[in-house]
Amino acid sequence: MNWKLLKSEYLFKDLWFTVRKDTCERKGGQLVDPYYVYEFPEWVTAVALTEEGDFIFERQYRHAAGQTMLEIPGGCVDPQDLNLESAISRELKEETGYVFNEYHYLGKTSANPSTHNNWMHFFLATGGKRESEQELDPNEEIEICLLKLDQVKDLLRNQEIMQSMHVTALLYALEKLGELKY
Repeated sequence: MNWKLLKSEYLFKDLWFTVRKDTCERKGGQLVDPYYVYEFPEWVTAVALTEEGDFIFERQYRHAAGQTMLEIPGGCVDPQDLNLESAISRELKEETGYVFNEYHYLGKTSANPSTHNNWMHFFLATGGKRESEQELDPNEEIEICLLKLDQVKDLLRNQEIMQSMHVTALLYALEKLGELKY
């Protein structure tokens, strides 16, 4: 069922977002033109637990949604990151000031495989200890919130976590922790 790529043209390129227009051919010879693809770097996120077992959440304003939301830490994989684990370790330290004893890879998902070319990789980070202040980017304003397991479950039950990939990461982490059974 894979399409054959005949031509690609970049319409917009920026640091974290690129748009390209593809011309493709389906197996039966039908042309698909145009087909727009949004290119992003790989993303990482973590369900991060402190040494005491608290879940580290971030409260921050999300302009596209026009709302302040509760989320889990994460961000883009940068070119200098050696691998996905080093990327999430860096993001956690920058955004929260915490370092972690262990990282468990939980899997990956796509925000929208029909238009996005990248993956969001999930981790469970455990044994977190605050070692420094946040090192935020100029456009970031992040408030750290430490939550108990029951609070996290209530947020999920009440659909109060709006970032869908973060919901997925939390469900995968709860399963890994033995707190979610099918």
